[in-house]
Amino acid sequence: MSVTKEQVVEFISSMTVLELADFIKELEEKFGVSAAAPVAAFAAAPAGAPAEAAEEKTEFDVILKEAGANKIGVIKVVRALTGLGLKEAKDKVDGAPQTIKEGVSKADAEAAKKDLTEAGAVVEVK
Repeated sequence: MSVTKEQVVEFISSMTVLELADFIKELEEKFGVSAAAPVAAFAAAPAGAPAEAAEEKTEFDVILKEAGANKIGVIKVVRALTGLGLKEAKDKVDGAPQTIKEGVSKADAEAAKKDLTEAGAVVEVK
């Protein structure tokens, strides 16, 4: 059975991004090569999104500016958000301004900001 380039391209274009990533890993392992640069170009090209949408920020940092009056409540929220121990969370709150979460989605950043603000903290999302 012979497969044409067009059939291969059609097959690849029907894959999800996760399937494509797994496929590329398999090819890299089989042939002992790295496709880092071409993968980035290929992944960006089929998106078909306008340039403005590509420049939209997708990762946000949640920064604790001040602990506020309810420091204990803020420490509890920081522990819940980060999974840190009591001492580490207290050190973050005491050392404000501190980054609490890095590279999270807008929804996660807004949820963390809401939780921290409700606990009495002053928070900034960048």
